[in-house]
Amino acid sequence: MEHRMLKLYTRKFSLPLKVVPGHFATNHSHVNYFLDMTTLKTRQNEAAEVAQTLVQQYIAGTVVDTIVCLDGTQMIGAFLAQELTKAGFHSINAHETIYVVTPEYNSNSQLIFRDNIIPMIQDKNVLILMASVTTGITVRKSAECVTYYGGKVQGISAIFSAVNTVDQYVINSVFSTLDVPQYNTCAPADCSFCKAGKKLDALVNSFGYSKL
Repeated sequence: MEHRMLKLYTRKFSLPLKVVPGHFATNHSHVNYFLDMTTLKTRQNEAAEVAQTLVQQYIAGTVVDTIVCLDGTQMIGAFLAQELTKAGFHSINAHETIYVVTPEYNSNSQLIFRDNIIPMIQDKNVLILMASVTTGITVRKSAECVTYYGGKVQGISAIFSAVNTVDQYVINSVFSTLDVPQYNTCAPADCSFCKAGKKLDALVNSFGYSKL
């Protein structure tokens, strides 16, 4: 991408969020920023700091038995499990440990869990961890999946969220639109860039981007 990459920091923490302005298409919407979370998800010290930041939002005593990781957030999920089982949390979780799992997608793009993973969801208190929340579609899909397999969704966490809530779920995130105040997401039919004849710069998803 030829656009200039910027680094933004939260108002309270030193974590950097790399953003690129432009015209991008996700699976569900068009956005004016590509949020590059690669190092936040894959670099050890940054993933650990993301987990430490998120865990502070659950100090009130949320019970978590299982963390379901989407968008390649498994490393953050492992650190988050570690943080949640430290003093003050291990007494809440009956086994003093937390499962960290990732769902699969079937041919219909539905989230599924295999038979060997279902016991880690069924009758368990589940925290869903995502890279970003924009339209809320993936939040609903993942919450429905966990509920279908008998789990109870105790919270939704994300690195970035453009919304505060989705249905009855509060979205706890490290970054929000307060950190990226010009961030905008819309349906493709409502995209001002498209209406102005501006072509897409890239297709983006949790894995990264593909230039057009």
